[in-house]
Amino acid sequence: MKWLVKILLVLSLAACAPRGSFVNVADLAPDVAARAVETGVPEQIFVGTSRKEDAGAFGYGRSDMASFLRYDILVPQDRKLGEVTWPRNAKRADPSKDFLTLADQEYANAAAFRSDLRAAMTRRGQREVVVYVHGFNNTMAESVYRVAQMHHDLKVPGVAVHYAWPSRGSALAYVYDRDSALFGRDGLEQLLSEVAAAGATRIFIVAHSMGGALTMETLRQASIRGDRRVIDRLGGVILISPDLDVDLFRSQARAMGKLPQPFLIFGNTKDTVLNLSSKLSGQPDRLGNLKDLTPLADLEVTYLDTAAYSQGSGHFNLGTSPALIQLLGGISNIDAAFRAEAAARVGLLPGVVLTVRNATAIVLAPVEAVATGN
Repeated sequence: MKWLVKILLVLSLAACAPRGSFVNVADLAPDVAARAVETGVPEQIFVGTSRKEDAGAFGYGRSDMASFLRYDILVPQDRKLGEVTWPRNAKRADPSKDFLTLADQEYANAAAFRSDLRAAMTRRGQREVVVYVHGFNNTMAESVYRVAQMHHDLKVPGVAVHYAWPSRGSALAYVYDRDSALFGRDGLEQLLSEVAAAGATRIFIVAHSMGGALTMETLRQASIRGDRRVIDRLGGVILISPDLDVDLFRSQARAMGKLPQPFLIFGNTKDTVLNLSSKLSGQPDRLGNLKDLTPLADLEVTYLDTAAYSQGSGHFNLGTSPALIQLLGGISNIDAAFRAEAAARVGLLPGVVLTVRNATAIVLAPVEAVATGN
């Protein structure tokens, strides 16, 4: 039972870590606020959420009615790629290092949300939208700031939209979050429908951890319902460290029929969070820490092993590793690279390409590691 002791220790330490919260520029001292506006780079994040609003804040309660919002987040420049920093309070805010909220708005209804989203696409001259779905153990603020960081650091084209499902925001609430992810299916499907109705011609989904399970359940549900307005607009799906049973993933993929392309899975055999999740679930592997890709061999997916870039728990390498962020150079480049034939992918990224039937395994590694054979 040593693994159980290890799980409890890891979760206890995580539960004690300070949590991120929104700090608005309007609450800063005038000179600090002016510096924040001058130095920060704004990222506009549209949000659909099934979190319940309580006293003006969206916590972990579950709401049957979706809410729609927009946050304008200032991304600081004096930080490492992949890093999200937030102040403990307005008095301690450092605009050069901390993420801050420039403005926020709650829409009166879905129609107002669609209108503003349509206007944002028009201003950009783009009809592409990237929908981000957060994972286990996130507060509202943490998920919104992380989306702003990813959209900025990965140089993602298109408008950023975020689905915030009612995670409890506690490392000790795994079962609550798992149930909340299932609860959040209708909310995500509604958000995707609103994005399509706003005029998006291509919708990309980027989901992390437990958000990957939520995404697959939602797409399965939409496929069974015959929701072509959403399904036909999907430009690709990226699952990052998906906390998802492999047999369940296969069942969901079969129900969907043809998977959206490209369909990318970023995994890591050194992912300590998923390794613990595997023990809790009684299964040897989750989708995000697969060691043997044979179960995916008949599916049209591309699996990328990012173990060489692991830092900390290794549970969010794509979003937090500066080297990996620079290597990939933006989701648009990922899309272009993996639309190529398997033989043409060699050299597109400094890694090793292995093919197992129809499932392609790409082991990403630093150039020097590949050159030396390490």
